[in-house]
Amino acid sequence: MTYSVKPTGGSCGAVVEGLDVSLPLSTDLVSELRGHWVNNKLLIFPNQNLTPDQLVAFSTQFGAIGEDPFFGHIDEHEQVAAIQRNADETTPIFAEIFHTDWSFLEVPPAGTALYGITIPPHGGNTLFADQVAAYEALPVSLRDRIENLTAIHSAELGYAPDGAYGENDQGGGRSMKIIASERAREKFEHPLVRTHHETGKKALFSSAAYVQGFVGMDKAESDNLLLELYAHQTKEEFVYSHAWEKGMLVMWDNRSLLHAATGGYDGYDRLLYRTTIADTRF
Repeated sequence: MTYSVKPTGGSCGAVVEGLDVSLPLSTDLVSELRGHWVNNKLLIFPNQNLTPDQLVAFSTQFGAIGEDPFFGHIDEHEQVAAIQRNADETTPIFAEIFHTDWSFLEVPPAGTALYGITIPPHGGNTLFADQVAAYEALPVSLRDRIENLTAIHSAELGYAPDGAYGENDQGGGRSMKIIASERAREKFEHPLVRTHHETGKKALFSSAAYVQGFVGMDKAESDNLLLELYAHQTKEEFVYSHAWEKGMLVMWDNRSLLHAATGGYDGYDRLLYRTTIADTRF
């Protein structure tokens, strides 16, 4: 099967053309695509036509479907979540802070697949920040300070009942199915600098959304370091801004990237279907 893989020209990502991913892929082709995925960190498949079943089938070729602990699912499939915002919605844009998906789990997901169903004529770009490049560009003094730190991850600020997407937010008319829970207060520790078990490359594994502090460090010092790291991690030179199209499938590597949503489409519906691809180990 002839297909092309062309870099986006941004900090990460490549566009794959010439494939119909609604069909089963051969073992060899999946292996090739996995190599492109982990090396480019982000693959973009334009002009697809996928049912929820086909989106799940595509995703499972790269790993088991992972847990989405605080998302509801669409009626048609229990393993697909809807990233949704209605035209008349006034709640804050969902997931505007750079993060890696579900980093507070014991084994965070390897990847996320997102498929465009209803795409506004403008706005709604997703930003991706390359955390391998961010690590490699760290000033020596900062790298020495963080190399062996352990970060404390929690979903509390977002998904606890009193969190940003908790009971008040749901009462404000958010269309997306978010399930706030006391479970969000659980904490899990991960190295701040992680080594990708497929590429061997080091990356920063931290975000303001889920990291509450660092082991052995008081809150004031942790907060100051988080602000310093966040400013570095999200510098313009590390960020690729992805513009969506209807029928476009994007799959990214949560082990190497942060991502963030943007607005700019008030008055238009926006709907994307999402699957989470589990990892086998940290």
